[in-house]
Amino acid sequence: MDPKAYKQMAGLEDRHWWFLGRRHILSRVIGSLSLPPSARILEAGCGSGGNLEMLSRFGKVWAMEKSEMALPLAQARGIGIVAEGELPHRIPFGSQQFDLIALLDVLEHLENDKEALLALSQRLALSGYLVITVPAYPWLWSLHDELNHHKRRYTRGQLLSLLKSSGLEVYTLVFFNSFLFPVIAGIRLIQKVICLRESQDLKMPPLWLNRLLTGIFAAEACLIPKFSLPFGVSLLAVASPARKS
Repeated sequence: MDPKAYKQMAGLEDRHWWFLGRRHILSRVIGSLSLPPSARILEAGCGSGGNLEMLSRFGKVWAMEKSEMALPLAQARGIGIVAEGELPHRIPFGSQQFDLIALLDVLEHLENDKEALLALSQRLALSGYLVITVPAYPWLWSLHDELNHHKRRYTRGQLLSLLKSSGLEVYTLVFFNSFLFPVIAGIRLIQKVICLRESQDLKMPPLWLNRLLTGIFAAEACLIPKFSLPFGVSLLAVASPARKS
């Protein structure tokens, strides 16, 4: 990710509608899992640490981040143990196994996504869970993806196949950010047509609009993960190590 984006993100993660809505949905999903009382939780690629407080409600948190700019921002939050690391070959914390690994909008940044998933699956406890979010639909590729150094966007089938081939059993695979999908998709397509070279995605909207968008996005938590919405800007999956027969 562009170093400037980390600074921008750090200033928005606690108040921008996209981050607030996503955390609300993730909190509901994670709360539905059968985690032990003192769950060991790893966030792989924590960025500037905006998810750490939410994750800490479910157990003890470890986090890793490779960016020299983002790492101290995450550590400054004073939540859990945050160390330098990189997927797939430099996962810190020794041989620690985790009950929950969160990989939140990280996989699309990696050159070798399967190798990263294979490495993380080795760090999951036998009854552990991987919670992953990625951007959906290759046709939705836009300036936002370029500015954030994405390598790809995923179809539902691609993500399912990737998780299974990485030795994971998939329990949940759903679209989300669906209620706002028509608006977001329309804006992205218009930007393509007019060749707009400035993304508005991570700019803070007016307070009233930010509250409205947060409420609309967060409302999807009432459906996810029980119901699979037919489309969305992003995909969310929950997987565990596949049981050997």
